[in-house]
Amino acid sequence: MQTADGAVRAEEILRNLPRINGTIPMYAGGEWMLATQGGTRVLHNPANGRAIARIAEATEADAETAIAAARKAFDDGPWRELSAADRAALLFKVADAIDAHRDEFMRIDTLNGGKPLRETEYDAVDAANCFRYYAGLATKPHGQTFDVPAPSQTFTVREPIGVCGQIIPWNYPLLMAVWKLAPALAAGNVCVLKPAELTPLSVIRLATIFEELEFPAGVVNVLTGAGATVGHAIAASSLVDKIAFTGGTKTGRSIMLDATTNLKKISLELGGKSPNVVFADADFETAVDYALFGIFANAGQVCSAGSRLVIERSLHARFVERLVERAQKIRVGDGFDRTTEMGPIISPVHRERVEAYIATGREEGARLLCGGNRLGGALAGGNFIAPTIFDRTSRDMRIVQEEIFGPVLVVQTFDDEAQAVALANDTVYGLAGAVFTQDIAKAHRVIRKMRAGITWINTYHPTYNEAPWGGYKQSGIGRELGTYGYDAYTEVKQINVNLDVEPSGWFSP
Repeated sequence: MQTADGAVRAEEILRNLPRINGTIPMYAGGEWMLATQGGTRVLHNPANGRAIARIAEATEADAETAIAAARKAFDDGPWRELSAADRAALLFKVADAIDAHRDEFMRIDTLNGGKPLRETEYDAVDAANCFRYYAGLATKPHGQTFDVPAPSQTFTVREPIGVCGQIIPWNYPLLMAVWKLAPALAAGNVCVLKPAELTPLSVIRLATIFEELEFPAGVVNVLTGAGATVGHAIAASSLVDKIAFTGGTKTGRSIMLDATTNLKKISLELGGKSPNVVFADADFETAVDYALFGIFANAGQVCSAGSRLVIERSLHARFVERLVERAQKIRVGDGFDRTTEMGPIISPVHRERVEAYIATGREEGARLLCGGNRLGGALAGGNFIAPTIFDRTSRDMRIVQEEIFGPVLVVQTFDDEAQAVALANDTVYGLAGAVFTQDIAKAHRVIRKMRAGITWINTYHPTYNEAPWGGYKQSGIGRELGTYGYDAYTEVKQINVNLDVEPSGWFSP
């Protein structure tokens, strides 16, 4: 619903979120609760800066309460004793509920995070499909048998790890929550999930679905609050058996240190500075189109963004000219406008961080081809930055080596295949990368040499619940999604059975 001046009414979009004394609470042990010290945080719409809600700000004590509830639910509760079929049936119902409220989830994430509706619609659809994928996987075989010398029989089973702490970022609020919750729950674990402090609202709405479907108390817990407080408490707790984190590499290192308290199982999906390699024989318009999509989707606030365009020198001038022409036509604006193609930066603080990198690029001598400026006029109240492209860059520039996490593309050139591979791998990250060429043999050669976990040939960004997601080098540890994502939430137990029950005779009688 929109007011006469076009502003979206937050109270209408958020009507199904619980409130206690006007504050949106947290969910722990099957109960809605405020922070023990009464702390709250005001959330703002990044497209116009307007306050949209007040939410509870958890303390370390609140985190301990939620963790204790999860521990009890796992140790004493019925969840892990449910059959895989019964768990699957509940997860299918979660998927159906997300579909039934798709429009609501879309609008919550657009209001809270600024993403255009065309993007949040994809997120909601994929979130439901992710639950369906893992609901189906829950009932499939998950062990092995081994042909060992008689009279033994040896086999393995996969069992839930236990209490899983999960910390997610603000760029895909609903989808990142589902990527972690769905496989963990399918495997029989219980979860303590901390959404990003800036974008918790769709996750709170998801928690209401778990409540409505009568998931046992403590199986899913949602804590809202700062990462330094709540995230640290979850990662350091000796009652938590696994930690799964998606976010920045610096925070990932801190999470790893916290997890050493009890040597938790750990999975990290971290940053990237991903190369998009375009050869001169690529389909021209296709490569241009995906170069734009690779960096300007979600305003570049994507860990796998194609933030480095690595292009063959003979194609450089023509390609960059076309790229700039199209970048300047991208419709930037409020995500509730269906014509909007790119939304705002998440917050004023992050916008200033992106602007600082743009200033650094200029100081380092890179050539600014377009953008680089904050957008004013009707967009002045929001956190908008124009699509930005830098050319004439060198490998030692910070804008080439560091993750900007915004709508900023840097262009690098190469002369031959070997140089293209060297440039593609010239970073501490290894999350994603793409190759554009009509020579399929060359495409495969380059992809096989690219040190990245997610790669594409003649496309950029499509991902699937069935395939593993994760990176090499400082882009993380482990994989999410697919069977890999399920396995990451299980322990493997070896079972040996003696089929000839007789004394061993090892020692004399």
